[in-house]
Amino acid sequence: MVRKLVPFWIVACLLLPNSVWGVTDQDFQVATSQSLLSLCTASQNDPLYKEAINFCHGYLVGAYAYYSAVNCGPGGDQLVCLPDPPPSRAEAIKMFVEWLKSHPEYSNDKPVDSEFRFLMEKWPCKH
Repeated sequence: MVRKLVPFWIVACLLLPNSVWGVTDQDFQVATSQSLLSLCTASQNDPLYKEAINFCHGYLVGAYAYYSAVNCGPGGDQLVCLPDPPPSRAEAIKMFVEWLKSHPEYSNDKPVDSEFRFLMEKWPCKH
């Protein structure tokens, strides 16, 4: 009986979101989209919750602000065109988190790549 349950528990543990285990120092290196997702979905009970959520917001807002500064001028190549009025920061981050959860194939991609893949899919510019 125990032998039959071992594969089940292994699979169950592998499928649990990283946030169940808590945020790690390695997550703050944001080497992958999964690391960013772990930060953005940290449990309020996690000892690093405040740091994780603030880092999540700062990373995503910072990447978008850089994109805006570089690409949205007169000669810029706009890839993302937010609606008017735009969603709040919290709404946009919540949409990104849900999108990333539904696209595990991007878990190992760079977080900024996943962020802009989401943004261009959600709010593409009509050229």
